[in-house]
Amino acid sequence: MLYLRKLGTRDLIAQLFGVNGSTITRAVQQVKPLLTKHGHTIPPSTARFRTPADVAAFITNSSPTEIKSAC
Repeated sequence: MLYLRKLGTRDLIAQLFGVNGSTITRAVQQVKPLLTKHGHTIPPSTARFRTPADVAAFITNSSPTEIKSAC
């Protein structure tokens, strides 16, 4: 979902989860058709991250006052 929301590159997301980039690719290839089949589209996020430090800075500087629904 993070990749489909375009929050970061495949390599960044793989690094954050401690997996290989091909694992992210396979997951996207499996999930995307299921979402499409059921009429779900994943809107892109306005946030973009390039490095784990970018993610950490975003988390550190944000004040989570509300959890927004993904749907």
